[in-house]
Amino acid sequence: MAKRPKRKRSPARAPRSASQPQRPSRAAKGSAPTVAPAAKSDGHPASNDFPVVGIGASAGGLEALEAFLRHVPAHSGMAYVVIQHLDPTHKGAMVELLQRSTTMPVVEVRDRLKVEPDSVYVIPPNKDMSILHGLLHLLPQTAPRGLNLPIDFFFRSLADDRQDRSIGVVLSGMGSDGTLGLRAIKEKAGAAFAQSLDTAKFSGMPRSAIEAGLADVAAPAEELPARIVAYHQHAPYVRKRETEQDDKQVSALDKVFILLRSHTGNDFSHYKRSTINRRIERRMGLHQIDRLSNYVRYLRDNPREVDLLFKELLIGVTSFFRDPPAWDHLRDEVLPGLLRSRKRGGVVRAWVPGCSTGEEAYSLAMVLCEAMDRIDDLRVSLQIFATDLDREAVEKARVGVYPANIAADVTPERLRRFFIQDDQGYRVRQEIRESVVFAPQNIIMDPPFTKLDILSCRNLLIYLAPELQRKIIPLFHYALNPGGVLFLGTAETVGTHTALFLPVDAKSRIFRRLEPGVGAPAVEFPPGLAVTTSMHLQGRAGEAEPEADGERPGTPPKVSPPSLSLLADRAIIQHLSPAAVLTNDKGDILYISGRTGKYLEPATGKANLNVFAMAREGMRYELSSAFASALRKQEPVTIRALKVASNGSSQSLDLTVQKLAEPKELRGTMLISLAESLPPSEAQRGKAKRTKLDVRVIDLERELQHAREELQTTREEMQTSQEELKSTNEELQSTNEELQSTNEELTTSKEEMQSMNEELQTVNHELQSKVDELSRSNNDMKNLLNSTDIATLFLDGELRVRRFTEQMAKLIKLIPADAGRPITDIATELEYADMADDAREVLRTLAFKEKEVGSRSGQW
Repeated sequence: MAKRPKRKRSPARAPRSASQPQRPSRAAKGSAPTVAPAAKSDGHPASNDFPVVGIGASAGGLEALEAFLRHVPAHSGMAYVVIQHLDPTHKGAMVELLQRSTTMPVVEVRDRLKVEPDSVYVIPPNKDMSILHGLLHLLPQTAPRGLNLPIDFFFRSLADDRQDRSIGVVLSGMGSDGTLGLRAIKEKAGAAFAQSLDTAKFSGMPRSAIEAGLADVAAPAEELPARIVAYHQHAPYVRKRETEQDDKQVSALDKVFILLRSHTGNDFSHYKRSTINRRIERRMGLHQIDRLSNYVRYLRDNPREVDLLFKELLIGVTSFFRDPPAWDHLRDEVLPGLLRSRKRGGVVRAWVPGCSTGEEAYSLAMVLCEAMDRIDDLRVSLQIFATDLDREAVEKARVGVYPANIAADVTPERLRRFFIQDDQGYRVRQEIRESVVFAPQNIIMDPPFTKLDILSCRNLLIYLAPELQRKIIPLFHYALNPGGVLFLGTAETVGTHTALFLPVDAKSRIFRRLEPGVGAPAVEFPPGLAVTTSMHLQGRAGEAEPEADGERPGTPPKVSPPSLSLLADRAIIQHLSPAAVLTNDKGDILYISGRTGKYLEPATGKANLNVFAMAREGMRYELSSAFASALRKQEPVTIRALKVASNGSSQSLDLTVQKLAEPKELRGTMLISLAESLPPSEAQRGKAKRTKLDVRVIDLERELQHAREELQTTREEMQTSQEELKSTNEELQSTNEELQSTNEELTTSKEEMQSMNEELQTVNHELQSKVDELSRSNNDMKNLLNSTDIATLFLDGELRVRRFTEQMAKLIKLIPADAGRPITDIATELEYADMADDAREVLRTLAFKEKEVGSRSGQW
């Protein structure tokens, strides 16, 4: 192997090219083999495309860190960031201690330090650390000792910055710091590793991660690097980027859905394919499987893997009071009016689909209790239904026990009021648990809860395909009472169903149920439920009266004969009223009155009941312009003497478009009136005679006027579109800039003492390592002095014995217990009365003295 040119080692070095020779690793025997960094398609390493491994450790973590780094390959292509619970007042020696275990450079982080692969970064004392765009940022710890969770803090920022290239490792330590951070990493399709419990000196932190179901791999610290490297080599982001799937891939993916459905009874084919692919590829990376067909075979041979994939696809990522400003707005602005509208002794019903382990459902219960406390003499009860596909998550939610690190998301006041602290962490108080009913449910297949006042479905729709989202929103509308509240996640909207829900606060994604109009989409119930719920749906929509007592279901309703007034109104409308069309705000035809065949005709191709597609030649542009103007100005728009081509001839038409506000059932719909223009009288025709030139001028002026109106309308539509796009862009930017608060204060002295204990454990381990090193140095020095066969005595400034060689013990009666005694108190064989005075003189002048003296045995 060619020798490597000498160069100064820098804390943050550029990644080595794959063509450069690699230096041999000094890692201990049995370490993982050297691996070249991931390279781009052009052969050069990707500068910002490498994974970052966050390693969290606490008490007893130094041994685990040394074992971990000792087995990391020299050129793994990954960066390693170490986060520990450190004493804020003690300058640690972690960098020096870890440098002995690895050939990679180990540096203490400074602010805005760029992360590079094949390097180790150590958090400094009394700092929190985050990562943004590949730069490490240090923040002062403002909370008292014991109230900081630096591992969770860094893991969350790592997940946001590196997405699926984030890897979290939890090693030995007390408490549960790191568990919430691993949740964030798993949510971004990253990987989570934990030290096995039987090898961890303190198993609290890895146990919390493993019992929460977040650890993809649990193994001894020395085995984790090889597992991480194997995952890195087979992970989705080092393989070829996702392209359009061929038939074989689609077939293999369908087989995965079949295995999941047969094993768990749940169909995931309605979920977003991109999410499904990422989760499946992550499992394939953990098992080093490179083809989907091979993974299908692995699933058939390992039923346990089907269960693990099922849990992976459920994405059980949640937390208390996610997006705190949205919860505050719900409590302060929305719930008071909803609660005041309830009668004394009534019940407020809510539903939380996709509740996972119950944090969102309990958050809603707590917010409702806080809102009720602010209203005097309010006596209503709470009934909250919380459902999820994962039965194990539902069982955990029923227990209501959560780790101590939820204090990062729950304020101290809420912790005192709604939780009881015990050895397991925090337990939700009984009165809150009794108000929430948990049950397993598949929102795609099972019937919904109805007559609800609140429906909180946060961050569930983002995982479903758009087709399924369009069906679920009307289902939510059906489940809510009039005026009910729909609470969605920050990245979710009601889509095109603006006629069903009115935004109360667009930023917080809080919507209020509207009464359905004529053009409201039909509710599509899951298969098997349409027959049993059809009568209920009709009664709810007001299309049929409830059954009379004693009537059997399915009996044809009795129809009374129409009244005389109804028949007269119908005749008048048919003979005297102009033809008209009722549409929604998109132009889709809802109802047709009169004969419109002269103005509208079916479009060629697939059936399309949109009025713009059916308009005949001569009225398409004018209809579109008038429709947009009426929709925007909220007032009728009329265009007269419009020439429309019909069956080879033309006819004159008066077009009127208006937006209906009354009755409320038709609110938001558009009424298009099509009236034939009356022919001019003889006198009018005589007066209208003009020369052909005049007629041509009038026609040109009319065309010019139309062109001007068209240009003006186009400008207005473009300006409106620009304003809407700008508003949407600002909203998306605001959503992306909102970060979760992760540094809430903790208030218990037990956690503070635990943190101090962890810090002392770390400091003690560092000092013990230094003591062992000093002891080895002392032994080396002693062996060196004894091997010279020279009698040597070491004294301090007070002439007390510090150290002596074995030969000196033959001249002066010294034993090991004499260390620290004055030399003048010890008997000697030397005839040297001035020895003490000469020693003091040497100390004073720092100049050596040399004398020849004799001993009582006759030696000189």
